[in-house]
Amino acid sequence: MDEKDWKYHGEGNKSLVLSHVQLSRVLRLLKYPAEDSENPPQTVEQAFRQIQNIVDFSSNVMSSLLGEKFIHSGEVVKLPLEFVRQLSIRVQHQRPAWRCDKVMDIYSGCALCLPNLTSPVLHQPTHTPPLCIEIKPKCGFLPSSKHVSKDIKTKVCRFCMHQHYKVASGKWRRRSLYCPLDLFSGNRQRMHFAIRHLIEEPQNNFKIFKGGQCIYSSKEGSDDSLDPNSLLHHLRPYFLYGNNRINTTSKAVLNDFIQVLVNALLSGGGGGDGGMVTERQGEGRSFCEASHFNKERIRHGSQGLPSDSVLFRILQTQMLDTQDIEGLYPLYHRVEQHLQDFPKESIRTRLQIDGPYDEAFLEKLQKCPTEDDGSVEFAVAKVHQYRVAMTAKDCSIMVALVPSSEKEEDDEGQRQLRDFLSSRPPAFSYSVSILDLDPKPFDSIPRQLRLDQKIVSCYLRTGGALPKGSLPSLPGIFTAAEREDCTLLFHPV
Repeated sequence: MDEKDWKYHGEGNKSLVLSHVQLSRVLRLLKYPAEDSENPPQTVEQAFRQIQNIVDFSSNVMSSLLGEKFIHSGEVVKLPLEFVRQLSIRVQHQRPAWRCDKVMDIYSGCALCLPNLTSPVLHQPTHTPPLCIEIKPKCGFLPSSKHVSKDIKTKVCRFCMHQHYKVASGKWRRRSLYCPLDLFSGNRQRMHFAIRHLIEEPQNNFKIFKGGQCIYSSKEGSDDSLDPNSLLHHLRPYFLYGNNRINTTSKAVLNDFIQVLVNALLSGGGGGDGGMVTERQGEGRSFCEASHFNKERIRHGSQGLPSDSVLFRILQTQMLDTQDIEGLYPLYHRVEQHLQDFPKESIRTRLQIDGPYDEAFLEKLQKCPTEDDGSVEFAVAKVHQYRVAMTAKDCSIMVALVPSSEKEEDDEGQRQLRDFLSSRPPAFSYSVSILDLDPKPFDSIPRQLRLDQKIVSCYLRTGGALPKGSLPSLPGIFTAAEREDCTLLFHPV
């Protein structure tokens, strides 16, 4: 409990994260609007319940849907208030200015303690620190609900449309060419293409950590272009093959890095022998018209994901949103009307509007009938399904890569030697985890509908063209790498 042992790690809209300088642990604390800094908006008990709800939702609901092997739910801890106040003072100057409209909760002493996935402890420590890649994949399918009122939503994915809205509203100066449908396709070419564009324009969707330190990310609202040479400097030591230093051009390093990442995303994340699930959603829902990937480039390989892969589990959970926000809003209104007609707290509790997130909650959304019988029970189950799908659409994947030691013996050592000689990417131990699994508030649904309408109308108004004054996409790290001369090096043997 020494504040000097903790440092600023990052923050989102609702919480701030601190990491321990030696232990692989992080503390996640709630945030309040700055105007509430003198008078906390909730009691200690309410703060504790809010964090406990996050733990319960993760461990009882999302863990069952996404797979226990990917989930770290953490635990609620009570901290001395003076320690929390000192932490708040210590990290304030490290926070981004645009996040300082909110302040850290220094009144409740409640926090969520989690493993620090950016500096994993997988195996014996090697000389090279572990890499950790954070990907926020977003929604991986096109809606097919009969309630969708604008045809464009069935052709262009939400992320690609949202990019136009973000640039038009000034949140970002240039758009990302990443398309989630390419990443979720399971086709290696499309996945490689998607990750390449995440690297070129990371926005909030891609970060790289080395030994727990963030070495590559975008800053919101900033015009600063990313430094490709810095990234290559960090990555190169991980992709040198044996003593021969075969094939270390920039292009080769980046391609090998992406190949290792694709392998991790398509793996089962440890255990399981899941089969390949191809085209579970039909050809039409797996291609986005705004993607820059040329369909004709697909020469070989399957369309589909292994059923035990992290992307498959996330996509299946996202697809609990069967109504689209347009079909869901009337059902939300039915529940709201019922709560107004019967304002007793017991009704809200029975419908589990604010939790508890237990087995009964999971059962409600899993056993929801397909046909609407006009009941409030059907409506609330659909709203719960949508909230869970929204969490899956907003989660982060953490892929930790630890270089396997070159001194491993016996068959493993022989296999690695063969890998070096045949110029395959080096061997890594890896772990795949899913983060950011908070329950979405019940009352956020009207806001979701308004945002959906703004995004679609902006895209239709501009015809998919970017507004004047927006910056063009960068030529990018890959273009520079591809221009690099190929040099043949001879080493004495």
